[in-house]
Amino acid sequence: MVKICCLGAGYVGGPTMAVIALKCPDAEVVVVDISTARIDAWNSDTLPIYEPGLDDVVKQCRGRNLFFSNDLEKHVSEADIIFVSVNTPTKTRGLGAGKAADLTYWESAARMIADVAKSDKIVVEKSTVPVKTAEAIEKILAHNSNGINFQILSNPEFLAEGTAIKDLFSPDRVLIGGRETPEGRKAVQALKDVYAHWVPEEKILTTNLWSAELSKLAANAFLAQRISSVNAMSALCEATGANVAEVAYAVGKDSRIGPKFLNASVGFGGSCFQKDILNLVYICECNGLPEVASYWKQVIKINDYQKSRFVNRVVSSMFNTVAGKKIAMLGFAFKKDTGDTRETPAIDVCKGLLGDKAKISIYDPQVTEDQIQRDLAMSKFDWDHPVHLQPMSPTAIKQVSVTWDAYEAAKDAHGICILTEWDEFKTLDYTRIYESMQKPAFVFDGRNIVDAEKLREIGFIVYSIGKPLDAWLKDMPAVA
Repeated sequence: MVKICCLGAGYVGGPTMAVIALKCPDAEVVVVDISTARIDAWNSDTLPIYEPGLDDVVKQCRGRNLFFSNDLEKHVSEADIIFVSVNTPTKTRGLGAGKAADLTYWESAARMIADVAKSDKIVVEKSTVPVKTAEAIEKILAHNSNGINFQILSNPEFLAEGTAIKDLFSPDRVLIGGRETPEGRKAVQALKDVYAHWVPEEKILTTNLWSAELSKLAANAFLAQRISSVNAMSALCEATGANVAEVAYAVGKDSRIGPKFLNASVGFGGSCFQKDILNLVYICECNGLPEVASYWKQVIKINDYQKSRFVNRVVSSMFNTVAGKKIAMLGFAFKKDTGDTRETPAIDVCKGLLGDKAKISIYDPQVTEDQIQRDLAMSKFDWDHPVHLQPMSPTAIKQVSVTWDAYEAAKDAHGICILTEWDEFKTLDYTRIYESMQKPAFVFDGRNIVDAEKLREIGFIVYSIGKPLDAWLKDMPAVA
């Protein structure tokens, strides 16, 4: 029986290990984490993360060949294959602050593995890590090995939150990078054998270590670049009267380009895109490639510009002030079907409106009030942000309320901002909402999910990103 241990019970480790346990009934899979509360949640009926389909998978395997534990040392020392799925945030201070990945958790994981290992181990990078992390990990393990052999593999995850279980069941590809030595190839084969239980062989790609590490950053950078490209076009569409949905549809029909990731929006979020691009920028700068670094930096600058543009549009439409006005935020998660709020555009939109003294009421079906208040009070390190997106004092948070009902959030509001594309927002009774709001009543659709014409018939003034502007909005141009 192969014994697998995963360090880190978060968005990557939990779902990935649950699916491996389901598809490999002959393996023993243990997920370990230092957070007792998180492990307790994985062992309860209320899992710590929301992901469609995850509940069923965990319930089928938990207690049979899937276990969640706080006893890191015991399970690491017994495991044959150790997945490391710890957090790799962007450094907030010191060398490379604001761009480089902080590998503190990775390093302590590697040292702990070296301390407790009594037999040879395969150590698999599952977190998103900068290129050449494997080399650093190898050095730590080799210098503390006590005669034990460690093989380091890179096996980046390509999950999209909201569809993670589907992505794990039928991945586009599984990427495994290893050393090009007999031992390295043997380790790659051992991991390949795990995935081969359910993934067709032609979809399991093997590369050298550095290619696997860089492929993850490159994939996320290319996807984020597509979003920034269509968002840059959305600004031009508004200026010229073009419709970004029609432009994106026409462009997406080109087989060389394809239709995916061409939806204009208030901006991208999530734990990976910004972090991975910053990482890429830093690696390029460290390798003496400033032109390449500034190219990728621009993808994030356009993303920040899009969020600023949205805030400016809200403020300028309401007679250039939102002071004391209630604004309803529908959605706070960075995308639908997840409760994840990391780097969500909603944080920056809220902060921008709070900077103009708005009163904000937020409704999201999966994000708790505690999480929202924490996100807004956190003074995260801001990289090249416009002034109004920078951390504010916690006193401004008093202007934010969180409700568990969209109609309650909209009651007496001057405007509604749709910031997450939850399906339920498409089917709300907007006539009822209109009647409960202050007039003129505004809808700012940051995801282009509502029927703007129907809303205009009800009486709303509607702003849809990249769509021809309502006459009212043309009379109230957004100041840059």
